[in-house]
Amino acid sequence: MKTALLLMAHGSRIAEANDAVHEIAKRVKKMTQFEIVEVSFREQHLPNIQQGVDACVAQGAERILLVPYFLYMGAHVLEDLPEELEEAKHRHPGVEMVLGKHLGVHDKLAEIVVERVAESLTEQRWH
Repeated sequence: MKTALLLMAHGSRIAEANDAVHEIAKRVKKMTQFEIVEVSFREQHLPNIQQGVDACVAQGAERILLVPYFLYMGAHVLEDLPEELEEAKHRHPGVEMVLGKHLGVHDKLAEIVVERVAESLTEQRWH
């Protein structure tokens, strides 16, 4: 059964700001066995989430894990993304879809913050 990952990010009206999500998707694809990894945006940028689902289905996905690329359990994660999921299920009744976990709190995120702090301190020559 062909399974796709759909990363769902907030989106920015500054197009270049959305490039980071595409880069993360490329890295996730390299690090996993998924042959379909797509990106979509909740607001401000295309493809939107329904278009992202359509792209997965067009590539033959029979199951889609919709992954919120969000740090917080805010309104988008709690309300908007589940609504998007239900709409996608209605539009593609033959495709199994589930909502994955958002980024949230994780030791690896704390490690990234520590790494960025160290880089910033070095750049400023504060240590």
